[in-house]
Amino acid sequence: MTAPAHEALAPYAAARAAGCPFDPPPAHRDLLPADDRPAAPPTRVSLWNGNAAWLVARHADQVALLRDERISADNRRPNYPAVSEGSHATRLHNRTFITMDEPEHNEHRLRFTGEFTVRRIESLRPRVGALVDGLLDAMEAAGPPADLVSAFALPLPSLVICELLGVPYGDHDFFQDRSRVLIDMRSTPQEALSASQDLVDYLSDLIAAKAENPADDLLRRLAVDYLGTGLATREECAKEARLLLIAGHETTANMIALGTCALLQHPDQLAAVRDGDDKRVAGAVEELLRYLTIVHLGRRRTALADIEVGGVLIREGEGVILANDLANRDPEVFPDPDRLDVDRAARRHLAFGSGPHQCLGQNLARLELRLAYPALLRRFPGLRLDRELAEIPFRDEMLIYGVHELPVAW
Repeated sequence: MTAPAHEALAPYAAARAAGCPFDPPPAHRDLLPADDRPAAPPTRVSLWNGNAAWLVARHADQVALLRDERISADNRRPNYPAVSEGSHATRLHNRTFITMDEPEHNEHRLRFTGEFTVRRIESLRPRVGALVDGLLDAMEAAGPPADLVSAFALPLPSLVICELLGVPYGDHDFFQDRSRVLIDMRSTPQEALSASQDLVDYLSDLIAAKAENPADDLLRRLAVDYLGTGLATREECAKEARLLLIAGHETTANMIALGTCALLQHPDQLAAVRDGDDKRVAGAVEELLRYLTIVHLGRRRTALADIEVGGVLIREGEGVILANDLANRDPEVFPDPDRLDVDRAARRHLAFGSGPHQCLGQNLARLELRLAYPALLRRFPGLRLDRELAEIPFRDEMLIYGVHELPVAW
């Protein structure tokens, strides 16, 4: 085992290679094994604020650490490797179950697990399908060209999460704007804090009103079961609801648009999704989640004890970045990992993380993607980009990767 070397460290946030918008940045790919070399051990990288953290690339190492109680998700810890200045500034204001450790994490997460079970989500299939068809009807009626993001990819998950939570969809411009500020790595601390407070105030007022409203939605249940019984404050409920609102539309929206963009570059894979049965489409969704890994800046943790990983010693208190985009290209787990293969058995991907903090909303995301991709491609069999790929504005500066817009025609 070796201790951290005292040397100049490469920055973690590296640029993607020109013409390769679907591949992880090449700077740290040499940490993964290849035909001519074994896997490298974790390495130290520098962050935006000059701090250092351990970068872990191998799939097996990440799975082990994500399930290790000696690794903390608590972003209040001194050396927690925050993604940006704005993210660091809002760490206390944005505290929710995803940045809590056990047993607090499980206690808070259990408030919502019943809303996202496989059975509960599967019951939403008819409604989600109807929303998909309605948006495609409107897109077809308007005629080409269209921006797939604003016409389909963003409205679909926004409508679904609004109905689940009990948030008026008519307010989507407001909450989508504030969400964008929070996940933009360029946002100043003041901008991020203001956007966060706006969403908390908005949702807090909705939750208070739900106490007198018999609607069957998640905000109503928070108001009655937790706020009304004194198990949580209104602010705590609003912060958890803000997390679900942002995650519920930003992640799936970007997967729909970016996945479509990737399929349009691979016509044979697109045809398999368009013409495949439910089982084949479900497998294609897992492969797209692996291949694209839109949570592209890694899962951030702090070591609670000395931990040996891959022959190096991560010491207590040091920051750790689990680069899921690299793990999802690990050839030890996914042969020929840079090839998009919708018939690959890709379910071991880490797009949703692993262990106790694995994404709560993954069942909902899967349902939306399994319905959205084939419906879109069957409705518009001649779908194509209306702009060269090099001219598409990719979201390198955002916490969630994707495209800002996707001009298409058919």
